[in-house]
Amino acid sequence: MSRQLKPIPVFRTEAEERAFWETHDSADYVDWSKAVRARFPNLRPTPLP
Repeated sequence: MSRQLKPIPVFRTEAEERAFWETHDSADYVDWSKAVRARFPNLRPTPLP
């Protein structure tokens, strides 16, 4: 039996989202047993200004 996950709220800003995840556990919102490993082979560092 799977447990009920909480819905992820809609955030207006990235700062609001960051503050939310700093104080909440993602395990209550995401089923990590269904996670898939991702690869990003073409990522490059962002140049500094």
